[in-house]
Amino acid sequence: MSFDAPTVIRVKRDGGVLSDEAIDWVIDAYTHGRIADAQMSALLMAIFLRGMTTGEIARWTAAMIDSGERLDFTDLRRDGRPLALVDKHSTGGVGDKITIPLVPIVMACGGAVPQAAGRGLGHTGGTLDKLESIPGFTAELTKAQIRQQLCDLGAAIFAAGELAPADRKIYALRDVTATTESLPLIASSVMSKKIAEGTRALVLDSKVGSGAFLDTEAESRELARTMVELGEEHGVRTRALLTDMHAPLGRTVGNAIEVVESLEVLEGGGPGDVVELTLALAREMCDVAGLDGVDPAQTLRDGTAMDRFRDLVAAQGGDVDSLLAERLPIGTHIETVRAPRGGTMGDIDAMAVGLAVWRLGAGRTMPGEQVQAGAGIRIHRKPGEPVAAGEPLFTLYTDTPQRLPAAAAELDGAWSVGDEPPPTRPLIIDRISM
Repeated sequence: MSFDAPTVIRVKRDGGVLSDEAIDWVIDAYTHGRIADAQMSALLMAIFLRGMTTGEIARWTAAMIDSGERLDFTDLRRDGRPLALVDKHSTGGVGDKITIPLVPIVMACGGAVPQAAGRGLGHTGGTLDKLESIPGFTAELTKAQIRQQLCDLGAAIFAAGELAPADRKIYALRDVTATTESLPLIASSVMSKKIAEGTRALVLDSKVGSGAFLDTEAESRELARTMVELGEEHGVRTRALLTDMHAPLGRTVGNAIEVVESLEVLEGGGPGDVVELTLALAREMCDVAGLDGVDPAQTLRDGTAMDRFRDLVAAQGGDVDSLLAERLPIGTHIETVRAPRGGTMGDIDAMAVGLAVWRLGAGRTMPGEQVQAGAGIRIHRKPGEPVAAGEPLFTLYTDTPQRLPAAAAELDGAWSVGDEPPPTRPLIIDRISM
């Protein structure tokens, strides 16, 4: 059949259903440059506004998987046994540095994690941007390097490269066209990369709240179910946790600043919410991978998770000494937001914090733009904690001083200090599996 971009766009613009053949054509044509960015942007906006059927999402996902290669690690062995291949993915959050401590914990428990990680998207940070704030660290790994690290260390964190190349192009376009908050586009983006990366089991962290991409718990629940179904259909054992993202995770949001907080977790400390979610996801990953009789929390107490993280950083070219000496970059220009009165810290709007960090330079306004490793925000008081008049509540960091006013403006009205603590919400809301 013969297709053209205006016709495909018009079908979705008018609320129609794209045929399997149309989806296959548009993904292949865009991957190979036969559709312009402007045309794909128009189609993405039409999908954002009109949505997709379950069948369209499944075909869009399959077409993106087929746009590149699908890795296969089933032949790999450690001590004569097949690797326990398992991975995790978050739908995106503010201060969500969970992958950084989680991967070495699962490594220490005997798992093998082929982590095809992403960069920042909209108001949310990206694991690769954070890890690349470590001097020398690279995520550009060859297939041979990935295979070797999985066997020798138990993990590789890498850019998707030729995995789902259609998604790589679409992902960058979504970031700068205000089309990130679309259930079909989120589900297909996540699952095309995760299925193509060669994992055999997957745990998803589907975010709920102001800092999530989807507005309501019902939408996040539907997203989780959709992704679980997509994974199972492609032979990947998949389950999901619904987790709270009304407030930022931890006390830091940015790039290098989140790596430092992750090190605190690996040293046996760190914010309670980061530790709780990291261990909950680690237990799910170990369970779905068939790793029996392991205790993820013990790897933090005995230091084995930290050892695995240092091994991983060193294997990917990172300067381990910079981690030990805490010499990671920090923005040279600083602004502090102080408490106007004493009392109790109220809710903190995760979306506003994420946008503020983006304005400080931690995110992108154009595809391929360089991010600032040292840009970020430190949160001194979490919701429910006591506050004294005049004390710091937020510290903003950037290398570009002219960014500070706009970032500070994003925080206006995003927090409060009152006489009563805000209602508490569970961090882990539900668990979804087939």
